[in-house]
Amino acid sequence: MDRREIESLFERAGSIRVLVIGDLMLDEYLWGKAERISPEAPVQVVEVSHEDLRLGGAGNVVNNLIALGCQVAVCSVIGDDEDGELLCRAMEGKGVDLAGLFQDPERKTSKKTRVLAAHQQIVRIDRETKSVLGLASERVLLDYVDAHLESFDVVVVSDYMKGVLTPAVLTAICKKGRKLGVPVVVDPKGNDFGKYRGATLLTPNRKEAEIASGVAITDMTSLEKAADTILSDLELDALLITRSEAGMSLFPARGEAVHIPTVAREVFDVTGAGDTVISVLSLGIACGLTLADAAWVANVAAGIAVGKLGTSTVSPEEIVVEAAHGLSDSDAKIKNLDVLTHLIAKARERGKKVVFTNGCFDLLHVGHVKYLQKARELGDLLVVGVNTDASVRRLKGEGRPLIQESERAHILAALGCIDYVVLFDEDTPLAVIEALRPAVLVKGGDYSIENVVGREVVEANGGRVALIEFVDGRSTTRIIEKILASG
Repeated sequence: MDRREIESLFERAGSIRVLVIGDLMLDEYLWGKAERISPEAPVQVVEVSHEDLRLGGAGNVVNNLIALGCQVAVCSVIGDDEDGELLCRAMEGKGVDLAGLFQDPERKTSKKTRVLAAHQQIVRIDRETKSVLGLASERVLLDYVDAHLESFDVVVVSDYMKGVLTPAVLTAICKKGRKLGVPVVVDPKGNDFGKYRGATLLTPNRKEAEIASGVAITDMTSLEKAADTILSDLELDALLITRSEAGMSLFPARGEAVHIPTVAREVFDVTGAGDTVISVLSLGIACGLTLADAAWVANVAAGIAVGKLGTSTVSPEEIVVEAAHGLSDSDAKIKNLDVLTHLIAKARERGKKVVFTNGCFDLLHVGHVKYLQKARELGDLLVVGVNTDASVRRLKGEGRPLIQESERAHILAALGCIDYVVLFDEDTPLAVIEALRPAVLVKGGDYSIENVVGREVVEANGGRVALIEFVDGRSTTRIIEKILASG
């Protein structure tokens, strides 16, 4: 993937509806310092300085999806108690759809209290119900799944084995998802993965995969054997096995396995990293990424998550920046129109004057470079629209372009005078100009202002058109003719 594709993924996130089904809980953090031993018992005394209450369990998946920009709904059963009310208020404050959240007076809302000092967890206290749902609560979940699953783009199943995800509920989710074509992505738990049969994709860690398959994973051969066993037994579309410092391995039901190395960074806390993986992975699948690309972005996000303390979320901006470390500067300048529109709007709010020009730029020459440098002098940001290969062929014939569109875009982006490059497939850049609304629209001196495409749009928004003369005797056509004439 390149940076444009990653940025576009998060631009589309706002239209994606995700249903999170699983065990919701509260994570309470008590932060303090431990500098003495209790006189009552040989234990540390922690002086609490501040407290933090977060969504935990499946709620941390909710947090991650919201941080990514998705529309999120939950389906679960919690207790009819004070912690349940706190959990509901926390999710309401984040804009979560709670129509599928039900309270059962016979259950206790799960709450895990962690005491930390000097960035280390001292003790954890769990208060929860682990028993399987009663028939009445199970029925309301089944009715909700049956009535509402089709309104979502992807379903995330977050199983912490607290009794909410009964075999009947899991079977209904997987069958309904298959019937409707809604992907069901599962973070599994327990020794028996049979309850997830028919899901789209499972994301176990190495230990969980060993237990589920009965295969000790010691090398790549045993890893593949374990994956084959789980895939065939459960009728999955794919399996993603997370392997800690070894990265993750994606096994499609059909096709070659993909092994993704971990992103090297200091690890502070692996808590919730699996929630980050399944959240980013599910968004990618819902947006139509290949499984390999979705897994790659999820791996980048996981590397960020383990560098934070506690169940933390990862933002799109962090993922884009981290992913860009392995990309060139020129790649970072090439944007999809939806992403670029947002960036230019922000720049305009900061008072920046945006200049736009466009062209095929096939065989970049000194005339182009001088033209672009002069264009940049007319404002604070220069955006260059570049015709795609299909667009060039329509304009200049089947023999053109000589240079493929991505190469032309990268060559232009390498110029210091250019801030952003955007490809367009139409014969003219009118749609780009309408989206960006530049302050200055630049064309070559061989045009008349009246004939410049987009002039009306720019002038209607208070901008202007500027014409810049090309360097005499410099053109792509003449270069081609000279090459042909030289034999």
